[in-house]
Amino acid sequence: MRIGVLGPLRVVADGQETGIGGARLRVLLTRLALGVGGVVSPTALSEALWPEDGPAHPDTALHSLATRLRRTLPEPHALRSEPEGYRLALPPEAVDAVRFERLAIQGRGALRDGHPEDAAQRLREALSLWRGAPLADTAHLPFAVPAVTRLERIRLGVREDLIAAELGSSDATERTAHLVELGELIAHHPLRERLRELLVAALAADGRRGEALTAHEEYRRLLAAQLGTVPGKSMRALHQRLLGGEKGSSPGF
Repeated sequence: MRIGVLGPLRVVADGQETGIGGARLRVLLTRLALGVGGVVSPTALSEALWPEDGPAHPDTALHSLATRLRRTLPEPHALRSEPEGYRLALPPEAVDAVRFERLAIQGRGALRDGHPEDAAQRLREALSLWRGAPLADTAHLPFAVPAVTRLERIRLGVREDLIAAELGSSDATERTAHLVELGELIAHHPLRERLRELLVAALAADGRRGEALTAHEEYRRLLAAQLGTVPGKSMRALHQRLLGGEKGSSPGF
């Protein structure tokens, strides 16, 4: 059985998808999936299920919901009651969010070790797991907000890593696609230095040195105006290489 939370909640076993009916059952399964393999306390589950006014007897209500969820799951034995709470007894990578994070770590490690092709393969696989907004069924609930923020932050880093991994070997069409994507990301994260550095590097790799220098200057002015700071060491080093006439290469992250 596999559980997907990188989009609407999804449960799949033996190639067949099982619908989880009822909003509270979806909340319960999502909260358990975020703690897959470990015991989640009744208190944590109750806070997820009833963030404001809960039932008079939350433990009884939780037990009833867990029983209903167990009957709904294609592998009922995966939901186990423990003395300290409830546990989703599945391998961690049965949950797509866990697999995504592990692939993100592996991809970044490969990039740092100088293996961009391996890095790109793992990073593309990580991004392919996303089917929409993370925790789409429960994103509005307090328990989900930190998880959504964390997953979106990691996803942004994966997109950056993938562009960095592909810069050195990409053709003109791919570089154009990278520039479009970077423009979209910068519009949402204008002060994020790594995006700006990748933009400068991508323009330089495309033979557009003048535009790369202009992009650097625009970022330098933005930092000075909004934060009163200057670009970081890596960005300054890339700028110096461009001033020296180097075409540029993928930044080393």
